[in-house]
Amino acid sequence: MTEATQVKFPYRYDVVGSLLRTQALKEAHKQFKDGAIDEKQLRAIQHAETKKIVSKQVELGLKDVTDGEFNRSWWHLDFLWGLGGVGHYDYHKSYKFHGSKTRTDNADLVDKIAYNPNHPFFDSFQFLQSVTPDGVTPKQTIPSTPMMFRDNRSDNWAKFYDSWDAYLTDLATAYHETIQHFYDLGCRYIQLDDTTWAFLISQLNETAGDADEHQKYVKMAEDAVHVINQLLTGLPDDLTVTTHICRGNFKSTYLFSGGYDDIADYLGKLHYDGLFLEYDNSRSGNFKPLSRIWNGDHNKRLVLGLITSKDPKLEDADQVINRIHEASAQVPLENLALSTQCGFASTEEGNKLTAEQQWAKLQLVKQIAEKVWDV
Repeated sequence: MTEATQVKFPYRYDVVGSLLRTQALKEAHKQFKDGAIDEKQLRAIQHAETKKIVSKQVELGLKDVTDGEFNRSWWHLDFLWGLGGVGHYDYHKSYKFHGSKTRTDNADLVDKIAYNPNHPFFDSFQFLQSVTPDGVTPKQTIPSTPMMFRDNRSDNWAKFYDSWDAYLTDLATAYHETIQHFYDLGCRYIQLDDTTWAFLISQLNETAGDADEHQKYVKMAEDAVHVINQLLTGLPDDLTVTTHICRGNFKSTYLFSGGYDDIADYLGKLHYDGLFLEYDNSRSGNFKPLSRIWNGDHNKRLVLGLITSKDPKLEDADQVINRIHEASAQVPLENLALSTQCGFASTEEGNKLTAEQQWAKLQLVKQIAEKVWDV
């Protein structure tokens, strides 16, 4: 992307994606599960609640808004299940969050993976777009391609493909065509969420003394760079595509720890317009790897997730401002932005804070960014 086509996103104060489900939406899902309402009635309530939280984001002054991921139960699985060739099964294992057990849903290959022109997220985006006022950008979030490498989701690839590379090519193509269709519907800002890189931080570090095992995770990182850049190739210049490097987010708990050092060079090779990076506590390490992640690309913004979405306590604004300026020693201030470290409800259960505390966090992000960047 050239300077002439650089778009305004990620904005200096940006929103990661998911928002706490409203009580009305939670009750509607329970009623649907109990058979008290049908799918059409559930969808009407979902739309009404989505419209409310879009209005709240606009009221806060956000320049881009999401649907809060109110159309899904999981941040990743609902999207993956909508792709061609991906099925649903019971993993029989909870994802290994610290202190909390998740449901055991998972996705796997049931055929060759492919773009689905009837993916339900397309209708969801069109509704989001319809309730987003002029001057504000509707932002679409989906999980990134490497999420299909993980947690046994591609173990049976050899049933459908002659080679792993052929599978990766189809995966990149399915995503490219999906994102292109979002664009054709009017989407100009899309974010690919990914816990794979945080997983690789742990694995590359833990296997450093075992050459064969270490190489397995090096290969996963190289494959991730390859398939992501392949899916991004040829997308329209006026489409902003970012990623959120997530460390896990379930009921205010997490999956992975460690600084970005081991993955910084891989992240620096990705052709995204921006990267959302979690930096809300010491588990994320220091800012030194930022220069390698940014990699001298003056058209790329790194969004610092310095305000946690896991804890209701509001951060001290001056301390956050000091940390932004500390980060600017590695990356020019003009190539930085601010957000919460993650969304507030990566699954329908949500984090342990109230809606009022959620909005206060987003308001703080905006207030700090306005001071730092004079926007």
